[in-house]
Amino acid sequence: MSSHNRITTLPFSGRHVEARVVTDVHDLPLTGRVIVVNLDTAPAYLDRLPRTPIPAFSSTIAVDSTLAHAGAVALLRVLGEQPIARITDEPGWQHFTDIAGPDAFPRTTPLYRSAQADVGTVRFDPHVTLGSTHPDSRPRDFTVRLMLWYAPPDTGCGIHNRHAFIETHAQIIGNGRMQKFADREPTSLYEDVLMSPGYATPVPFCGIGPDTTFTYPWHQYHADTDCVWLAVEYHLAD
Repeated sequence: MSSHNRITTLPFSGRHVEARVVTDVHDLPLTGRVIVVNLDTAPAYLDRLPRTPIPAFSSTIAVDSTLAHAGAVALLRVLGEQPIARITDEPGWQHFTDIAGPDAFPRTTPLYRSAQADVGTVRFDPHVTLGSTHPDSRPRDFTVRLMLWYAPPDTGCGIHNRHAFIETHAQIIGNGRMQKFADREPTSLYEDVLMSPGYATPVPFCGIGPDTTFTYPWHQYHADTDCVWLAVEYHLAD
């Protein structure tokens, strides 16, 4: 029996967004418009010539295509049910205050998160991946965790600078932006990364220290329209 194209349906797959993870991909047909998010550090490829890569941490929209090769990808299909805001009525969705606690996140900010899913392990050298050098750097195992987020139009989702993991984002529905700030004040904005459906932030925002701690600038996601986006987290597993 072939071990290729192992498909896992994610817990936040529902009426608005179909979400799956596929590992050990070989010649996988993709019907219609599918957002392909590369979860691995090796490039993925569509079966078209010339073959150009879908790099690590990045994504694309494939249309009636075949995914020729990939280590691990998330595949998300927008199903078109309206209004998008009702995605938060699906099982597993919560206001972020109910997850983080009222002292950590304000109820007045309309930010919602789906259930989370750990989808496997990838191995890479985090110093090399994040463009750093260290004499003791080595490949490490990382658990990959996925979740969807929703915010309505003109929502700043909270300026913060702490994560104990490497994080990237892929836009699924609507238009938003990832923003960097010099400090916690919105007026200190210094970088604005526009995100439309199918776009992922291909370079993680974080740096890395010699003790493998991750250092983030002050940053936030900002929703310009009704937005659904995918967060991809890489947690040290060893």
